[in-house]
Amino acid sequence: MRKHKLKEQWESILKDAPEKLDWWKQKQNDFDKRNIEVLQITGEGQVFQLITQERSKAEVTYLLHLLFLLKQEENIFIEEELLPFRAVLEGERIVSHEIMRAQKDVVDSEEAKFVPDLEDDSEGQRVMRPFVYDRRKAVQYAERWWNEYNPEYHHFEDDCTNFISQCLRAGGARMWGEPNRSRGWWYSGTNWSYSWSVSNALRWYLASANKGLTAIEVDKATDLLPGDIICYDFEGDGKWNHTTIVVAKDQYGEPLVNAHTHNSRHRNWKYEDSTAWTINCQYKFFRIGG
Repeated sequence: MRKHKLKEQWESILKDAPEKLDWWKQKQNDFDKRNIEVLQITGEGQVFQLITQERSKAEVTYLLHLLFLLKQEENIFIEEELLPFRAVLEGERIVSHEIMRAQKDVVDSEEAKFVPDLEDDSEGQRVMRPFVYDRRKAVQYAERWWNEYNPEYHHFEDDCTNFISQCLRAGGARMWGEPNRSRGWWYSGTNWSYSWSVSNALRWYLASANKGLTAIEVDKATDLLPGDIICYDFEGDGKWNHTTIVVAKDQYGEPLVNAHTHNSRHRNWKYEDSTAWTINCQYKFFRIGG
């Protein structure tokens, strides 16, 4: 396969973006809402799949790694994002391109098998057994592996929840429930629970678990701390299809998150710049460890 090195092609993409890419319009709107000034944008693309090739012309899919240097009042920070594009190239020049829609966890029949493990006291309140959660280690893991895949774990096509589970485990969350995939939260060799790898299952696990990895739902994103988790139902249809981990806060106390699938770092938690986001999007905010 012929490899195309797409150096500096992001410049032409951003030049055309206001007219041609809804994604860039959404990104600009997000920055405007958050009172963010873009100081610099750098990036580089790398082909990962050759679809067709004829002489000097080729149709490919490629990943564009963008790095934004941002300023919010007196706070300067970096946001990074890996975006997949489908493009037609003539030589090393892009002649047409379009962003590919963000992937989401597929909700299938397996997720219905997840069984909440509830334990109530005499007044019907959930009784949780606390654990020591090292938020620093969870965040360090999220920063180390946000754009890579730890070879000690299976790599999923929709990798967002698998990545979050790895971060939680790095923070000391205890696994339990093996070998029942519908129960608990665990990973072992070539097998794992649905809650480990499927967004919908993890969302319901966090809402019900009373041992091992536990969490308390909070009302607002600003109540979260680094190391906490946000779950997303992009269509608002009750099917939870994305998960992120809080790694920092912006100038106004709003969480910045890391995630896999469309790999991103220090991204605004609302995800309104995502091609998967809709006005019906619902969120769940979980404080890990209670």
